[in-house]
Amino acid sequence: MHTIPTYRAKPKPKISASRRLFLKTKLLKKAMTMLESEKQAKASERERVLADRVPALQLSGLSLQELQNFCKELHKKIDKVDEERYDLAAKVTINDREIQDLSQKIFEMKGKMKRPALKRVRVSADAMLGALLGSRVKESVDFKSHLKTVKKEEEKKEEVTDWRKNVDAMSGMEGRKKLFDAGQ
Repeated sequence: MHTIPTYRAKPKPKISASRRLFLKTKLLKKAMTMLESEKQAKASERERVLADRVPALQLSGLSLQELQNFCKELHKKIDKVDEERYDLAAKVTINDREIQDLSQKIFEMKGKMKRPALKRVRVSADAMLGALLGSRVKESVDFKSHLKTVKKEEEKKEEVTDWRKNVDAMSGMEGRKKLFDAGQ
C-alpha cells in the first residue's frame, strides 16, 4: 500500500484580518497618546526643576554696582558648572575606555579572535636598524668592530695523535702500565 504524503495546512487564525488591523491601529493610537503625555510630563518636570534651581531675574531697580556684582556671581556659577561638566565628561571618557578594554578582554577570552596570516619578510640588518632606530643610523654598522676581544687562558692539552700509531706501543702489559702510571 502506497501512502501519499500529507502536508499540514496552516491553522486558521482565531482573529480575522480586519479585527487584527483594527486592534493594531487602536494600540498605535494608545501608544501615541501615552507618548505625548509622557513628553508633556517631562517638559513640565524640566520647567519645575529649572524654576527651583534658577529663580526669576529681577533686574529692575538695581544700580550699576549691583548689576556688576550680579554678573560676577553668574560668571562664578557658570565657571563652577563648566568645571563639573568637564569633570563628568572626563569620567565618562575614562569609563568608556575601561568598558572598551573589558569588552576586548572578554572577546579575547572567548578565543574567537582571528589571527591574520603572517608573511615571512627578509630584511637586512641595516634595514632593520633603520626601522628600529629611525634616522639616527646614517651609515651601516659593523657589529664585529664593536666587540671586545677576550683572551682565553690556554688549557693544558695533551697532544692528540693518531691512535693507530700508538696501538703497538700501548699493547701488552707495558702499555697498561704506562696508562696506570699516567693516571696517578
